[in-house]
Amino acid sequence: MAKKRKRPLDSRVDYTVILPVFILILIGMVAIYTATIHDYPKTIVSVMIQQLIGIAIGCLIAFVVMFFNVERLWKITPILYGLGLALMVLPLFIYSPELVASTGSKNWVSIGSVSLFQPSEFMKIVYILMLARVGVWFKDEHQDEEPSLQNDGRLLLYYFGVTLPVLLLLILQKDMGTAMVFLAILAGLIVLSGVAWRIILPVIFLAVLGFGIFMLIFTSDWGKEWLYHMGLETYKINRVAAWLDPFAYESGIAYQQVQGLISIGSGGLFGKGFNVAELSVPVRESDMIFTVIAEDYGFIGGIIVILLYLILIFRMIRITIESNNVFYTYISTGFIMMILFHIFENIGAAIGILPLTGIPLPFISKGGSSLMSNLIGVGLILSMSYQNNLALERRVDENMSRRAWYKYWI
Repeated sequence: MAKKRKRPLDSRVDYTVILPVFILILIGMVAIYTATIHDYPKTIVSVMIQQLIGIAIGCLIAFVVMFFNVERLWKITPILYGLGLALMVLPLFIYSPELVASTGSKNWVSIGSVSLFQPSEFMKIVYILMLARVGVWFKDEHQDEEPSLQNDGRLLLYYFGVTLPVLLLLILQKDMGTAMVFLAILAGLIVLSGVAWRIILPVIFLAVLGFGIFMLIFTSDWGKEWLYHMGLETYKINRVAAWLDPFAYESGIAYQQVQGLISIGSGGLFGKGFNVAELSVPVRESDMIFTVIAEDYGFIGGIIVILLYLILIFRMIRITIESNNVFYTYISTGFIMMILFHIFENIGAAIGILPLTGIPLPFISKGGSSLMSNLIGVGLILSMSYQNNLALERRVDENMSRRAWYKYWI
């Protein structure tokens, strides 16, 4: 009989996922240092320590999550979903009036002037798990039935049932930027679920039509005032106006966008070098972190960051395919949609093709909650890879055992 070989733990860890994440975090630490040392030099030590704590906690949770198998994730998902909703209620009552006055949102749990955490960041991961669980459960329940619009409609109702409480809480928090992330995750999983395009295409058409009507109203002479009286907050009107014509408001509401564009352009091809921040860009340590990278390391630095994201996403897709597990496929798709939307919106806002929404750049922007959430998502991907490698080891051991028995009897 052949003995099973004991393999080291690190043989099951996918370092091709860890490496791009590690490099992105390093880039983020350098960019945060540059932004903070120029804008808030007195807080540099506390800011860097907080970011390191976020990295440490996120890596620890990711390490634990890596050992979760499908059964464990399936069981704890409803509990995590309920806990996530409960946490999202907290910012409505425990918040900083100063922070709300400056951002217009109640999305942080704060005590005094200290912001503790942002529950919606953790809810993104839980939401992905819950949608994945609902999608897989529904497919199992109706696997013997022919695809139909009726079943697609039922699945959408379940998805909306999971989504509605989250969106209501985000509306109460006045955090529509984060709400867009949840909708992007939902859209990705709806397509993955195989919902008929006869349902999806009309929804896309209505969304495009609604956006077109909004833009026609907004750009009319009376549009902004009418939208304000209809309940659209002033800061949202200002964001859209600043996006459409930033240089017309460069000394006012579009100051951040214009300074960001000039900062990115001033970096040129190779950038100005480490720890240079010649222009003042508000909140560049978080929402506008890409301007720091572009100014210091130029077009080449920006492309390297984007390539690192593409490598990470490519590896996540490969791991998903190799897992051949529907629940894992749903989870991975949700996380990829989340990361893609964050990248597209953050960099898009920095270069002026999208309005500012306050969405951080994954693994790079300042913010412990966002960083920990992203690392937990990476932990889920590593869990898939770990289980893939574990299953491969079992198959190899079984084959070796069969060969040993064959040789013994022959």
